[in-house]
Amino acid sequence: MPSALDRTDKALLAALQSNARLTVAELAERVSLTTSPCWRRVKHLEEQGLITGYQAILSPKQLGYGVTAFVSVMMASHSQDMARHFEQCLLDIPEIIACHNVSGRYDFLLEVVAKDLESFGEFTREVLQALPAVKEIYSSFSFKSVKPQRVIPVAR
Repeated sequence: MPSALDRTDKALLAALQSNARLTVAELAERVSLTTSPCWRRVKHLEEQGLITGYQAILSPKQLGYGVTAFVSVMMASHSQDMARHFEQCLLDIPEIIACHNVSGRYDFLLEVVAKDLESFGEFTREVLQALPAVKEIYSSFSFKSVKPQRVIPVAR
């Protein structure tokens, strides 16, 4: 975390993570500022790249996604070009909601949503196994999400 973040900046980041729909007036009140300085600080945090966007948190279950799977992918080739091509392909697959390049036996860890187990199986066969240089796939299924919101600690 940049050393330039003071207590107010950290409070702004924490408040926006909690509720990004706060008005500038509500946000200013929470961090004991007037609206103009509050707005300028938020703009500065955005310009620094500390705030990269705002989005609604949707319910997969309410949208008909009954299965969340974590899919470990081992690559057959570890060339830089192949990895970039693989990563680019993943960006176009909406069922993959997160992807991490990881260390260990597998190269990538994907978080995938599907309507049900049958559709996940079809997705694995028709989409994942068809991706370039995929050597091995291992899937684990989530029983429930214990901590669904990704809140980055800023108070420290």
